[in-house]
Amino acid sequence: MTQFVQQLKRPISRLLAVLTGPRMVYGWRNADGSYCPHTRVSTHTSIESPAGLVLGDHVFVGHFNRVDGSNGLILEEGVQLTNFISVLSHSSHRSVRIMGRRYLGHPDPVGYVRRPTRIGAYSFIGPHSVIAPGAELGKGVIVQGYSFVSGEVPDFAIVGPKDLGQPAVVIGDTREMDRQLLQRHPELHAVYAHWAGQDNLRRALGGGSTS
Repeated sequence: MTQFVQQLKRPISRLLAVLTGPRMVYGWRNADGSYCPHTRVSTHTSIESPAGLVLGDHVFVGHFNRVDGSNGLILEEGVQLTNFISVLSHSSHRSVRIMGRRYLGHPDPVGYVRRPTRIGAYSFIGPHSVIAPGAELGKGVIVQGYSFVSGEVPDFAIVGPKDLGQPAVVIGDTREMDRQLLQRHPELHAVYAHWAGQDNLRRALGGGSTS
């Protein structure tokens, strides 16, 4: 009965949202049956190919995003997608340009990109950003708004565009941002270390005690 209710909840929420505006829906069930009770997904985010999408628990997917699971997409625990973001596992724009009218309906378009994408635990993606097919973002990453991110991004990196229209580059480290709060709240050290690891907790603390 519970599973039946969960299957009904999202379409009903979407119907209500037509009249009431965007809403966040708690609870997400992955294609493998795993359930994430604390994950929140907007009624106004487009989920493409949900069978290829894996969300961890405590994920937040805000309004007006495009989330593409067509070739495999993993959002690990605690990932936050703000608004107006595209997280992609395929890209067709080169194919469309090259093939023109021959593109539509072609079984294997020239230049078509199919790559799995992953965003690591407790990463934050700012608004109006694009995560390109095949991107591998580490844990604890911050992507500034209006960024285009491709390739590998190391754990705890802060990335953003150096110039308008240019690909995002690493410009900082989130562990340095977290230092002051962690020093003020030692009761949270174990929670932080659970997902970040003891070495990263020590680095966030500036090499000090983790007790």
